[in-house]
Amino acid sequence: MLSTDVWPAPAATAPLDATVLVPGSKSLTNRALPLAALASEPTTIRGALRSRDADLMIAGLRALGTGIETADGGTTVHVTPAPLRGPAAIDCGLAGTVMRFLPALAALADGPVLLDGDERARVRPMGPVLASLARLGVRVTSGDGGDPAFLPVTVHGVGTVAGGEVDVDASGSSQFVSGLLLAAPRFENGLTLHHTGEVLPSQPHIDMTIEVLRERGVVVDDVAPGKWRVEPGPIAGGEVVIEPDLSNAGPFLAAALAAGGTVRVPYWPASTTQPGAMLPDLLTRMGATTDLTDGTLTVTGTGQVRPIAVDLGLAGELAPTIAALAVLADGESRLTGIAHLRGHETDRLAALVTEIRRLGGEAHELPDGLLIRGGGLHGAVLETYHDHRMATFAAVVGLAVEGVEVVDIATTSKTLPDFPQMWADMLGAR
Repeated sequence: MLSTDVWPAPAATAPLDATVLVPGSKSLTNRALPLAALASEPTTIRGALRSRDADLMIAGLRALGTGIETADGGTTVHVTPAPLRGPAAIDCGLAGTVMRFLPALAALADGPVLLDGDERARVRPMGPVLASLARLGVRVTSGDGGDPAFLPVTVHGVGTVAGGEVDVDASGSSQFVSGLLLAAPRFENGLTLHHTGEVLPSQPHIDMTIEVLRERGVVVDDVAPGKWRVEPGPIAGGEVVIEPDLSNAGPFLAAALAAGGTVRVPYWPASTTQPGAMLPDLLTRMGATTDLTDGTLTVTGTGQVRPIAVDLGLAGELAPTIAALAVLADGESRLTGIAHLRGHETDRLAALVTEIRRLGGEAHELPDGLLIRGGGLHGAVLETYHDHRMATFAAVVGLAVEGVEVVDIATTSKTLPDFPQMWADMLGAR
């Protein structure tokens, strides 16, 4: 066992009737923060996510010299930019956005910046973004003296980056592209970035990065597939409002299918770059009815789940939630386009197969995804591997399967600090 902290996942005893207020988007929060640090004027971020990932980003930016004050329980963040400084040390924890976004900012600091993180973070791929910085003339060294590909690494900033043109293979994570694009307006010559890999996962997250750059007045050209041009120039401050985290809404909305009944999420955006926007269609295909009226998404289920065959390449972060429903479905589901999940907080494909089998279910890894045959489940103690989405996977299954217990439910604090209470409130709000 990775932890002795076990949470009994509550089973649903009646159809749900709940409204769930979902906190702000992690992806948008952790893009708004570094842009605010690079801006030419102060920024106020409202509706920010209060979570471990956001706290790590704030701490990392403070270490680089940025002034940051929080209010309203951490959901309002006032950022005062300042010249980025070194030497500094940044704890990335297990946050992909921190370990992949901050190296490019560290390159703009005036001294060395050490980046390290949790034990699992030291095996998450970093090489493409670090190699791109090196090709742009930034000195990057690893803790063992080899080619920098994993934490810990030191970025030896000299205060400026010339920029120019660079290739990056982002097949393993779209964050390699986003991390470079976010800092590119501060490069002397901007940046022209080419993706050289055969696949590009999570394109909506790159679209999100481009949108937040343009909202801050940055000129971005993305007319060619796999090629982006960011012009040098100022980044505006002002006020930024963060949308609810639609992917974090996933487990709550999926609960309506797993348990039956209705779950509503207010403030659902009519238009968004978040991958979680795929949820209404996915849940409908799996047997739900969905309705978006006056900004509230309503999902209703009967407790019966249909299997699905779907390419989740645009929204891999939804895979654990969809897998939880597939386990409860009567039939065979195929989730593809998600080979890159092997490099997330844990190897999510291997973890999902292991835990589904632990429940008595049938699951197999595919080259780029999962094959799941639903049914035949029983209670079990499920591991989370320090991965918040494995924890919420187990919670969804536990609604319909008696005796599910979850090891280290506190790992949900990565993006949902109050998840156990939110889950209990949803079950009690009939």
